This record gives sequence, C-alpha cells and structure tokens, in this order.
Amino acid sequence: MPLSGSAFFYFHMALNIYLDESGDLGWIFDKPYRKGGSSRFLTIAYIICPSEKKHFIKRIIKKLYSKLHIPTTEEIKGSSLSVENKIYVANKTMDLLKNHPDIIIGHITVSKERVQKHIREDANKLYNYMLKLSILPKIEKHPIVNLIRDNKSIKVKSGNSLIDYLQTTMWFEHNSSTKIIDLPSDSRNVNNLIFIDWINNIVWGNYEDRNKSAFEILIPKMEIQTLFF
Repeated sequence: MPLSGSAFFYFHMALNIYLDESGDLGWIFDKPYRKGGSSRFLTIAYIICPSEKKHFIKRIIKKLYSKLHIPTTEEIKGSSLSVENKIYVANKTMDLLKNHPDIIIGHITVSKERVQKHIREDANKLYNYMLKLSILPKIEKHPIVNLIRDNKSIKVKSGNSLIDYLQTTMWFEHNSSTKIIDLPSDSRNVNNLIFIDWINNIVWGNYEDRNKSAFEILIPKMEIQTLFF
C-alpha cells in the first residue's frame, strides 16, 4: 500500500533509527549457550541518521554484496559473515561515521546472568528500558523520528505497546514534543535493516563469543552502554 501524503512526509523528512537485537530472552544458565542454555547477553544495536542520508548506509551493503559476488536478492545475515567480512563492514562503517558526524551508531548490552530475578519475570520491561536508555536521549530534540525494526526478529510481545511506552516517556519525562513513528519492516524491503543486523552481530559476538576484532574497530565512534555488568 502506498504511503499517504503525511506519512510520506514523515518518512522522508525525519530522523531514521534502524535497530536490531541479538541474544535470547531465556534465563537458563546451568547449561552452555547453544547446548540447551540461554544466551548470556542481550544486545540492541542501532544506527540513527537523517532520512536524506540513508542511502550512504545502503552503499556499504552494496559494496559487501559486490565483494562477495552475491546477488542483492539474497539476504546475508550477520551470523553468516566471516571474521574478514565483519572487519570489512566495520572499516566501511568507520569511514561513514567519520565523513558524516550526524550519523550515530551505538548499542546497549545486558549481562543477563546478573539481572535480578524479579526483573526476569517480565523481559518485555527490560527490553523497553534498554531502548529508553539508549535511544531517547539522542532523539529528544528532533521533531519526527521513524523507528524502523525488522518485523521478523522482534523478540518481545507485549500488551503494552513498546512505542506507547517510548512516546509517553519522551513527552512526560524528557519534556520533548518528539513524535515517534513505529515502522516494523521487512529487511527484504528496507535494506538498511540488513546493515544493522551485521553491526548487531559484530557487537553481540564481542560479548557472547569474545569475537573482538571487528568490534574494536568500531569502538572509537560507537555509543556504548552496558547494564548489569
């Protein structure tokens, strides 16, 4: 369905946030991860950019596809990238951030084993809180923000809408008039979600699997937040 006139204006004149998460929301820690146990870390990674600059992110995607001689109709997941290709993505991302300082990349990661038991009872609240801490302070002065998430990878289901929580917090706690527009999307239609999946896998892999090489390249330009470490 084509966008309405007002929606088209919002999408193309706004600040865009592309986000993705890695790790699970389980709490089984008496077994190794991937062998019956839960992930030890949950990461939400994001990139924030003016909507008119979103094509710069897409260029990184196209360059890697070209390097790998893979058609753009095939989705490459971050988990399938080699260390060499993750380093390539990290270096291209650093070039982007150096050339465009108004583009922000960051993540928030929770060490799940240290999360108190009463919080574990509602993982949705933890997830929402992570987004509140990491995203809202960076967008509170912008009038319109598009929150673009992969509709296939959202792990948290809630009766209380995530977007309602973020919007209410923005208006009443941040005293900001920012309007947040929730745009759950398919990565096949919004290629920049492929990019943030790559970044998220690089970040989460640093914590979960101690794969540090690509992550360390991003550190100088990355907003880093941790909880319960």
